[in-house]
Amino acid sequence: MQLFFTENTENDFTISSEESKHITRVLRKKEGDILNFTDGKGNLIVSEITSSDTKKTRVKVIEKIKKEKGHDYYLHIAIAPTKNMDRFEWFLEKATEIGIDEITPIICDRSERKVVKTERCNRILLSAMKQSLKYRLPKLNESISFTDFIQKNFDGSKYIAHCEQGEKIELKEKNTEKRTLILIGPEGDFSATEIKKAANNNYQSISLGNSRLRTETAGVVSATTINNNQ
Repeated sequence: MQLFFTENTENDFTISSEESKHITRVLRKKEGDILNFTDGKGNLIVSEITSSDTKKTRVKVIEKIKKEKGHDYYLHIAIAPTKNMDRFEWFLEKATEIGIDEITPIICDRSERKVVKTERCNRILLSAMKQSLKYRLPKLNESISFTDFIQKNFDGSKYIAHCEQGEKIELKEKNTEKRTLILIGPEGDFSATEIKKAANNNYQSISLGNSRLRTETAGVVSATTINNNQ
């Protein structure tokens, strides 16, 4: 099944010129053919093409189906953007495919990248959602400083993954939790000050295994571990 995205909630609507071109020229869809859309909010929107055009294909909605979320937990990963944006975008893509609900870029003491273009990142998330046939688009927040972020309230378990020595929880051995927030640091890891601040704000230190992981890999391992713990 091919899945498309729409923000339109009307019973008939026009598809964007970019999507129209792909549908008519690449997929060779025509009037009467069925297309499947999602609004990124958990709905499958089954539609029929009423006007096939490379610039403005038009469809009418046949049925709207509420789809269950593919995972029964809520996962929020707050992660430092990598210096190489390709690596951060790889994390966004893979985490969406695996199952994640919310992502916040955090700017840390050792962060080399301070700016994230959320518009481009949202396009990555959207593409990954469609490719993996999911019906909910992960929420991407604007960048925020580490200090400001850890002071925010979160109703659930809060963890920080770091490489410093000390007592840690093995994430893979934790039972499935309904709401989980995990902090992932930048290249060079969190500073000792940040780790202490997190502990003072009720974050528990966790281990993701014996290997030292890149930032984006740690994010994907976190998402995979939570998913596997279902």
